[in-house]
Amino acid sequence: MSTPKLQQGDYHVPVLVREVIAFLLTEKSVTLVDATVGDGGHSLALLEANPHIRVIGLDVDPQSLAVAQQRLAKFKNRFLFVNGNFRHMTSLLTANGITSVDGVLADLGMSSRQIDRPERGFSYLDEGPLDLRLNPSLPQTAAELMAALEQDELVRLLRDYGEERQARPIARAIVQQRRRHPIRTTTDLRLIIEGVVRGPHRIKSLARVFQALRIAVNEELQALQELLQQAFTLLASGGRMALISYHSLEDRIVKEFFRAQALPCTCPPEFPVCVCGKQSQAVILTPKPVTPGPEELAANRRSRSAKLRVLQKR
Repeated sequence: MSTPKLQQGDYHVPVLVREVIAFLLTEKSVTLVDATVGDGGHSLALLEANPHIRVIGLDVDPQSLAVAQQRLAKFKNRFLFVNGNFRHMTSLLTANGITSVDGVLADLGMSSRQIDRPERGFSYLDEGPLDLRLNPSLPQTAAELMAALEQDELVRLLRDYGEERQARPIARAIVQQRRRHPIRTTTDLRLIIEGVVRGPHRIKSLARVFQALRIAVNEELQALQELLQQAFTLLASGGRMALISYHSLEDRIVKEFFRAQALPCTCPPEFPVCVCGKQSQAVILTPKPVTPGPEELAANRRSRSAKLRVLQKR
């Protein structure tokens, strides 16, 4: 299926673009990886800011990659398109003859186009199939996952991936409803949640439940952990990793990984001298995460949860 030509206003608006450019474009920058290329907004900004760099763009969503290919075609061999999950970054890059890079960017948020397309099932605001797969070739949709899990497993999923306080009553309601009728659409699930959670907390619970299912279907947290390790290994000395996260689960994983790489010694504090021999492998360039300023927040409401953390390899 051909990709319709989009106008400028149709593209997802990338967040923290100026900050990403400032951190990733250094004197040593030659090869950068945009691990979540999406509509190509960050890659476009990087390529326009420095005419000497090359960007490798990865994306698990073939529809997003098709949009990026169309948008960035003018850069020709300065941009390489790769369809694949960033959890396989090492093999994807090695297959293209790349064994070392100078920078890695990963924006862990959803594309506005993905959210706004009801047939993808990412939003509880629109009627659509309860799919939630970033890559349509994945074997299991959110509806199929919910139908397969026992009630206690649903509770753990909603607590662990959604941090949902009403996990147990929501899970119980899901199980009761699926005994009567299959839960197939976003509206089916929304009505179940609204029957359990009322008042001002309803919207947050809807968001948390859909987040939890999306994370589980796409194995997002496991993939993030694999990305961090592989990206750090691929970085050349002086190379930088920039991660943009949108919720506490992602941010915690990124923060803890960065801290582990920057930590010079892992010996217990009661040891009089270091016996582990561990040396600090990196420097954290953002002691506190960088967040959007008032101007960006006013222009792009969906940027409000974004947190940027940057690490430089020694």
